[in-house]
Amino acid sequence: MLYKAVVIGSSAGGLQAAKTLLKSIKSTFSMPIIIAQHISPHSNNYMAHYLNSISPLEVKEADEKESITPGHVYIAPPNFHLLIEEDYTFSLTVDEKVNYARPSIDVLFETAAYAYKKSLIAIILTGANNDGAEGIKMVKAKGGRTIAQNPETAEVPVMPQSAIDTGCVDQVLDLQGIISFLNQIGSQS
Repeated sequence: MLYKAVVIGSSAGGLQAAKTLLKSIKSTFSMPIIIAQHISPHSNNYMAHYLNSISPLEVKEADEKESITPGHVYIAPPNFHLLIEEDYTFSLTVDEKVNYARPSIDVLFETAAYAYKKSLIAIILTGANNDGAEGIKMVKAKGGRTIAQNPETAEVPVMPQSAIDTGCVDQVLDLQGIISFLNQIGSQS
């Protein structure tokens, strides 16, 4: 199976989870990784800057109409929903919050599912609400691969458990298992 993109959703505890994941990803990883992390609407570019300093891949905030480039990591900017268009570019909106969040994981996952269909991997990490559960269902409906962090290993288990409860999660893995999976699949794409 040839995958073309990875989308990741996280909330409470997500910066630490992203740090663990991105510092261990191989520099030869060949897909874009697109992250929606619940953060304060007044945050600066700290998360992208910090993750860029520890990751072998370039990490940056996504820009409006930017083309999605393989081997890069994109972070949804604070207070914007991040959407993926069918031509593999980003759109940013300030539409109403979804699940009390902007950026919303569901918005990212659902638009990514339409753009990438069966060539998408969607991963739900630690978090304190059910954002991402509807997105996981859409990714699964479009034929993509779905993964949730093992709730027992998540800093806050609610978000991965909500995804698992949909019945649409293909694999439940701890962070090291997710890293191993991505490094293996990323070298085959």
